[in-house]
Amino acid sequence: GGNDMVRKIIFAAASGAVLALSPAAFAQQTEHLAGGYEARAMLRNVVDEVKVNRQQAFDMFNQGEGRFRNGDIYVFCTNAKDGKFVAMGNPNAKELLGQDVRTLKDPTGKAYGQEIYAAGQKPEGEITEVSYLFAKPTDPKPAAKTSFVTKVDNDYACGVGYYK
Repeated sequence: GGNDMVRKIIFAAASGAVLALSPAAFAQQTEHLAGGYEARAMLRNVVDEVKVNRQQAFDMFNQGEGRFRNGDIYVFCTNAKDGKFVAMGNPNAKELLGQDVRTLKDPTGKAYGQEIYAAGQKPEGEITEVSYLFAKPTDPKPAAKTSFVTKVDNDYACGVGYYK
């Protein structure tokens, strides 16, 4: 009916507005969306993998290869109870293995480790977004990152993040 026409006009106007953005701003925006989408998709695979074979999964994440590492997108997991890292797919952060995530702060002083730990206390299936500065696998200089963190298999918290 007439309602469809209005919807089409609104959509056309919205599309025009998007095209008016500078290509650089648009490319950056798309990269963020792609990064976030990719990180979430990887996290779903992580959850499945840990449920199937926990130790094998952690070994794979630690190798930081194949489908659990895509450029700067990688997996980390901690023990939900004592907060200690059991997997770290970032070669520039291997020293964190065995460390308590709760002790971590970023260069601005943000206690993001506490937030990651808290995310692992929530019911399984709930995903928490935590933003902080952290080294990339390709560059040890801290960069803005957002991680999606969720409880896995009751005993662990795993996260996959992307850099902005």
